[in-house]
Amino acid sequence: MTAPALPVVIAHNKTLMGLFAMDVNKEFHYPKYFSMLPVGPDPRAAISEGFFEIIKANKDKLGLKTIALAVDDGEATRNTADGARANIKKAGLTVVHDKTYPPPTTDFSPIIRAIQATNPDIVYIASYPPDSVGLIRVMHEIGLNTKVCCGTMTGPQSTSIKTSLGPMLNGIITFDFWLPAPTLRFPGVMEFLQRYQEQAIGKGVDPLGYYLAPWAYADLQVLGEAIEQTKSLDQDKIADYIRSHTFKTVIGDVEFGEKGEWKKARLMTVQFQNIAGTSIGDFRDGKGEVVLWPNEYKAGEPILPYSSVKH
Repeated sequence: MTAPALPVVIAHNKTLMGLFAMDVNKEFHYPKYFSMLPVGPDPRAAISEGFFEIIKANKDKLGLKTIALAVDDGEATRNTADGARANIKKAGLTVVHDKTYPPPTTDFSPIIRAIQATNPDIVYIASYPPDSVGLIRVMHEIGLNTKVCCGTMTGPQSTSIKTSLGPMLNGIITFDFWLPAPTLRFPGVMEFLQRYQEQAIGKGVDPLGYYLAPWAYADLQVLGEAIEQTKSLDQDKIADYIRSHTFKTVIGDVEFGEKGEWKKARLMTVQFQNIAGTSIGDFRDGKGEVVLWPNEYKAGEPILPYSSVKH
């Protein structure tokens, strides 16, 4: 949604705070766009970096040589997959399958069966939430036989999908942006989440709010501070302030660099482990997800191979 919106914003010379949009300013280099997404100056490669670091760490032990890719043909997923292909080269892997599928896809059996036919050591999937649910269900039904899965699936980070899939998530390695782990409890975030969770009851929104809510709030903290400090709604003054300051937010310090992306990446690679049920309690306080990378947030080791994990 941000990608088609940006040319309209540019035409009207407005400041735009993006939210979870992947590298949409690469071609435009519009100076009044800022991205609330912790992927840093090289966002396409950054989001899968941890996944491939884990692969490199286990490459010899598990004999990881081949990889199969399935990519939703959407803006963010294509960008993410471009970065993954660069990381694949660095990891010295052989690609045995690399296909895109159209966003309206609802039958994922042919995709998983085509991947299975290549017998890859690693499966990488770049998907949006509806795809992720369908793909995981089919992987579970077919019994996907691979050693490492699944790259950069979007969707399993949200509570509704976690409680929908439950133990089917076990073994899946993907990205996450924030969890209520002790090392990530930045000033104000737990208080914010308490207020959020109280108000979320019965409103049909994510009841825990770990994935999206703090980031949306941080977006407005940045914009609010810029307006307050400049005492202006002048778009140039607001953008100049945002570009030149570090912001204290509920998701930590935020500083913007080139293309409006974060100056420094702060992503996590996680694995779903030991999920027994489908209640909110199975996922509260970050339960069921183990941070594997980076080392400063690491909370456990990966359980591999994927096909040996009880789903």
